[in-house]
Amino acid sequence: MFRLGDIVRTDLDQIWESHERAGLKVGAVSPMNAKCRLRAPAFFIPDPWTDTGVHAGPVDRRFFEAVRQAVNDNASGGLSKSSAFDFLVGGLQNASPLNYARYATLVAGARAKPWFKALFLDQVLTDMFIRLVRSHKPDFASLFLNAGAHIQHHYMFNSSAYDGSHRNPDWYVKPGSDPVLDVYRLYDRILGQVRRAFPRARIMMATGLHQVPYGRTAFYWRLVKHAEFLTLLGVPFRSVEPRMSRDLLVCCASREEAAEAERRLLMARADDGVPLFTVDNRGTDLFVMLTYPNDIPAGLGVTVGNERIEDLRRHVAFVAIKNGEHDGVGYFTDSGQAAAKGRRFPLAEIPNRIRAALGVEARLSAA
Repeated sequence: MFRLGDIVRTDLDQIWESHERAGLKVGAVSPMNAKCRLRAPAFFIPDPWTDTGVHAGPVDRRFFEAVRQAVNDNASGGLSKSSAFDFLVGGLQNASPLNYARYATLVAGARAKPWFKALFLDQVLTDMFIRLVRSHKPDFASLFLNAGAHIQHHYMFNSSAYDGSHRNPDWYVKPGSDPVLDVYRLYDRILGQVRRAFPRARIMMATGLHQVPYGRTAFYWRLVKHAEFLTLLGVPFRSVEPRMSRDLLVCCASREEAAEAERRLLMARADDGVPLFTVDNRGTDLFVMLTYPNDIPAGLGVTVGNERIEDLRRHVAFVAIKNGEHDGVGYFTDSGQAAAKGRRFPLAEIPNRIRAALGVEARLSAA
């Protein structure tokens, strides 16, 4: 299980249902690539890219669907009127009055500083998390925030901590801006907010990885209408599921159809000869990434065999410029234990640490 959303096609045991079997009350907000298999969750609001159950009140459900649309359509357009209304109502229910000034600052600055939208989302998810934990009082609750990873990935070259030679263009980030510092300032305030809300709680924080500066310039593009463009390319498919930024899942009726879809996708090349896509064929579905790395000016065409599609720019939306790439070393801290500076352990050990903190094994033995 590797790609975003893949969890829904597996039966892998996750920490949430493991804790529930031990008699614990469990909640989660935006757990990354997680499937809801809980029988009676305190609350479960998935990440915007994973198609799984939502367990929350009606206002929070509609708010989540609005967030899902906002995240997935961020590059190509705004919210529908109904989604905007649901986002407003849900935001008012969840936003802490203590953060109203911060929200106002983020909204006012989002046009000039697009990364403020990611900061806004992480703040409102935190406020939602705190409200739900206070209301439902779970024994274990998890919160996943993505703005830090997103901002490192696309704005690292503007960080005061970056000492490399690459620079983002001024039209992308205004000189003097430091998006990475902005998100860490927010996270510092968020951590303080959570600790003040639950002073007796044991808090574990983890990053699955970290990021290092990327060595080249690469643009990220997202298809505006995924199924429509694949049809233009002559790609056979049963359904298309948009995923994060440039990713999509192409589902086919058979292995043979998937093989033909893969062949057509890999044939697609821009006028400069650079392929548009990379494809991971998993049998009857394809995980596809629009990896064309260059700027796409008006008039740039695409060729698939002897067929040509004019003006690729009409079919894509600019997402961002790549600044960072993933490094497999992450970081972990636990408020219930003294820091063991420099000690490394496998990422897969974190669930065991959570189980030990909650006494899961003892609960199961006593059941």
